[in-house]
Amino acid sequence: MIPAPFDYIRPTSLEEACQVLAEADSSGEDVKVLAGGQSLLPLLRLRLAYPTALVDLGRLPGLRGVEDRGDHVYVGALTTHDEVLRSDVVREQVPLLALATATVADPAVRHRGTFGGSMAHADPAGDLPAVALALDCVFVVRSSEGEREIPAGEFFVDYLEPALGPGEVLLGVRVPKLGPGWGFHYEKFHRTAQAWAIVGVAAAVRRDNGTIGEARIALTNMGPTPVRARAVETALRGVSPAPAGENGARDPVRNACGEADSGTSPPADLHAGPDYRRHLARVLTCRAVRAASG
Repeated sequence: MIPAPFDYIRPTSLEEACQVLAEADSSGEDVKVLAGGQSLLPLLRLRLAYPTALVDLGRLPGLRGVEDRGDHVYVGALTTHDEVLRSDVVREQVPLLALATATVADPAVRHRGTFGGSMAHADPAGDLPAVALALDCVFVVRSSEGEREIPAGEFFVDYLEPALGPGEVLLGVRVPKLGPGWGFHYEKFHRTAQAWAIVGVAAAVRRDNGTIGEARIALTNMGPTPVRARAVETALRGVSPAPAGENGARDPVRNACGEADSGTSPPADLHAGPDYRRHLARVLTCRAVRAASG
C-alpha cells in the first residue's frame, strides 16, 4: 500500500529537532520520528500510522556510536544493530546485548535499523527492550528544556508507548556492566529467522560458591510491555544450577522457572495463544537460566 501524505522534515541540529517536535505537540499535530525506519515504514505502508509529518533524525551528529564509560557502556540512539553487534566493547562488557542483537531480524534490517529506534518503538515483541529491562538500563532523553534520565523499568509504558514526553528525543542508552561472575543468555522462539519472537527470555545469572547468587530475567512478548520475571529471580537465589536427575520434579531450577509466567498477560494472535506463550515462557526461561549459569 501507499502511505498517507505527510510532510518530511530533516532538522540539522538536535535543538531544531526538539523545537519542531515541541511545536507539533502544542499544535496537536501527529508527528513521528524517523531513524532507521525498519519499524515505522511498514506501519506507514499499511496505514496503521498516518502522521502529518515525519522528523528525520538520521543525519544528526552526536547520536551514533558505542562508548565505554567506566561502570557502563553508552550506546547512541542512532547506532545501527550491526554496529552494536560488531562492537568489541559490547561483546566484552555487555554480552547479553550482543546475544540479543544477533537475533534481531536479518542482516539487511540490522544494517539499517537503529538501537534507539527499536527501544523507542517499544514493541513488546522486540528483543532489545527485554534486555534493557533485565540489565536495568537508563535512557537519556532531551527536549528544549534540557536532558533527563528514565530507568528502563519506567520507559516502557504500554504497547508501542515509550515514556518520551512532548518534544523529547532519545539520545542514547546507558547499559550497566554487571562485572565478573555473571553469565548471560538470550533464548528466543520464533517461526522463522526474520520473525518477531513469539516469546523471548533475557537472562543474566551470577554464580556464588556453586549456587545462583542473583538472577535477572526479562520476558519478550508476554504482555503489552517487556516483563521482569521477579518471582523467578527470587526463587532462583541459592539454587544449584546443576541439572537434576531423571526426576524433573526435584529439579530446583525447573521448579523456579515454573513461575516465569506469573503476573504476565500474554497476547493472543495468529501465531500463538496466551496458554501456549505461558508454556513457552516457563520452558525458555529454564533453558536461558541453565545456559547463563553454565
